[in-house]
Amino acid sequence: MKGIKVNEYGGPETLRYEDLPAPEPGPGEARIRVSAAGVNFIDVYQRTGAYPGQLPFIPGLEGSGEVDAVGEGVEEISAGDFVAFAMSPGAYAEYVCVPAWKLVPVNVTMVEARVAAAVMLQGMTAHYLSHSTFPLREGHTTLVHAAAGGVGLLLVQLAKMRGARVIGTAGTEEKAELARSAGADEVILYEREDFAARVGELTGGEGVDVVYDSVGQATFEGSLDSLKRRGYLVLYGQSSGPVPPLDLQTLNSKGGLFVTRPSLGQYSADREELLWRAESLFSWIGQGNLDVRIGGAYHLQDAAQAHRDLEGRETTGKLILLP
Repeated sequence: MKGIKVNEYGGPETLRYEDLPAPEPGPGEARIRVSAAGVNFIDVYQRTGAYPGQLPFIPGLEGSGEVDAVGEGVEEISAGDFVAFAMSPGAYAEYVCVPAWKLVPVNVTMVEARVAAAVMLQGMTAHYLSHSTFPLREGHTTLVHAAAGGVGLLLVQLAKMRGARVIGTAGTEEKAELARSAGADEVILYEREDFAARVGELTGGEGVDVVYDSVGQATFEGSLDSLKRRGYLVLYGQSSGPVPPLDLQTLNSKGGLFVTRPSLGQYSADREELLWRAESLFSWIGQGNLDVRIGGAYHLQDAAQAHRDLEGRETTGKLILLP
C-alpha cells in the first residue's frame, strides 16, 4: 500500500510518501480501507517531536472508510461496514488497523465520507469542550480563539446551539466573516486590536465565563485577562507554542480563576462516551444543523503541503487527505 512515513522529527519534508506493507488486524481490531484522513495540529506536534513517540511512524489520527477485514473477537462491526474513527494512529495511508471499539458506524446517505473524516477529531473536541469541560448554557458568554479554524467553526456552532453568546478571534476579515457566518456574535481581529481589552469593552468590563484557547503561548495571558471572576480558561492546544510555567498565585490575583488542559482522549475513553459524541455530531450534520467546512482536500502524496498550509495559517475549516 501507499502511505506517509516519518523516519525522523522535523519539518513537513519529513512526511515521505512510500510503499509500505499493509497492516493485518490483530485481535479486537479491524482493517479500514481509508477513504479520507483528517489533518490536525496534533499531527504537526507529533511530526516535530513536540509530542514525542516511537520512530518511525505513520501519522494521522482520524479518518473514514470501509471495513476491509476484522480480527479475532470483533463484534462491534463487520466487513463491509462504513465507519469513522479518531485517536487511532496510522490514518495517512491506504489501509489502517483500528481497535474496533473506536469505530463509529456512518450512514453515508446522511454523512458523506469526507465529512465523516473531517468531523471526528475536531468535532468531538468541540463537543467535549462545550458539553463537558465547561458545559455551556443560556446566559454564558464565551471567547473562542481561532474561531475560523477547524475546531473553531464547529465550536462556535455548538456554543450557539447551547444558547451562549460567542465572541471569536480571527486573523483576517475573511476569517472573521466565516466565524460570523457560523454564528459568532462578535469577532475580534487580534492583529489589529488587543483582544482582552476589546473583550472588556464587549462585556461591560465583566469578562467572559470561559475562554476556549487552542493557540497557547501567544494568547495565554490575554485569555486570563479576558475572564470574569472565577472564570475558566480551557487550554486545548498550543499552535503558537507551549505556555510557559505559571505561578498559581496569578490565578488568585486575577479573580480566583480556573485553568484546565484537557484532551479528547480523556473525553472519549470508552465506547459509550465515544458514540454519544460522534453520533450526536452525525445526527446534527444529517439534519442540516451543523455545517462542516472542508477548507482543502489534498492527495495523500501531498501531505507535506497540507502541513505547510496548516502551519502557515493559510487555511480555514478542515483539511483532509485522499488516498
